[in-house]
Amino acid sequence: MIAYDLICQNGHIFEGWFEDAKAYAKQKKKGLVTCPICNDADVSRRPSTFAIKSRPTAGTPSPETTDLKALGRQIYDFVEKNFDNVGSDFATEALKIHYGASEPRNIRGVSTKQEEKTLREEGVDFVKVPLPPPPEDN
Repeated sequence: MIAYDLICQNGHIFEGWFEDAKAYAKQKKKGLVTCPICNDADVSRRPSTFAIKSRPTAGTPSPETTDLKALGRQIYDFVEKNFDNVGSDFATEALKIHYGASEPRNIRGVSTKQEEKTLREEGVDFVKVPLPPPPEDN
């Protein structure tokens, strides 16, 4: 397994894990390597900071300078655009996808603690992320 630091044309930096360099090249050629933030498929490898000694840069955003409202809007828009809202049918849909009865896709919705327990027991991977109401456009 090899981990690459990747960057999309919009400047989003993320990590990708591949079997080897050939697997990365093959997946990239097929358009399977995309930015998890903006879904941009124009992705390239960048030098890994793991092996590079560097000094902190003055350009690194701090919580005080980060526009949290804009960031919240980006996250909200990404989820809205890339995940089907299945509402209270989340557990049912997740199981259908897991067992091949439904086409694989990104879904979002709500579930009870019992449904989450069942999903874990069935080996369904899921992540609970609280999504705030849509940000105001002011």
